[in-house]
Amino acid sequence: MTRLAITQPQLAPVTKVDADLPAVRADALTAQAIRDRLASPPDWQPEFAGDGGRFADRQPAGAAVLVPLVQRESGLTLLLTRRTDHLRDHAGQISFPGGRVEPEDDGPVATALRETEEEIGLSREHIHVIGQLPVYATVTAFQVTPVVALVAPGFSLTLDSGEVAEAFEVPLAFLMDPAHHRHHVFEAGGVTRRFLSMPWQAAEREYFIWGATAAMLRNLYRLLIGR
Repeated sequence: MTRLAITQPQLAPVTKVDADLPAVRADALTAQAIRDRLASPPDWQPEFAGDGGRFADRQPAGAAVLVPLVQRESGLTLLLTRRTDHLRDHAGQISFPGGRVEPEDDGPVATALRETEEEIGLSREHIHVIGQLPVYATVTAFQVTPVVALVAPGFSLTLDSGEVAEAFEVPLAFLMDPAHHRHHVFEAGGVTRRFLSMPWQAAEREYFIWGATAAMLRNLYRLLIGR
């Protein structure tokens, strides 16, 4: 199945904003609360299992990303990256650090930690893995395991300029409030695609969080809200 790439997602019409859904309470967004929820999850189902179809010339491949929750004094933040514009997959997009599983990796946690260190230079000594989210299937044929981790402050980053244009943090409370979740529809050549976005405004710049990254964050929301 061939899927049409969306190159300007911010221009796709917004069909709905989920302002009617409750935000995750502040007491459920602490490091301990999230650790406990992942250790003993409720009976829940991810809202998004994947992007639907995939490009016809790709074989499925394993991948893992780190969902790095930085423990700031003001509350947890999520560390994200903006990909460089020349990459074959997900060029210019907002992403979690991560990538393809390599033969030497001992499972998705090893992949997520290795890729995070290679891409942004975040040392493992600052990272404490606390769980995983359900596998997400991307349109580019990756089976992605999101690995959730707490990150102790005091780290420094060294970005791989070939893959990562910048790294930035977003308050987790912002992302776990559905009032900031927008549904989009994109139509071209008789093909309709739908996706979620969570645009984040920082100073004079907007970071358009969308697609697989937004979908995995929505799954985290469903886990934390417990429904």
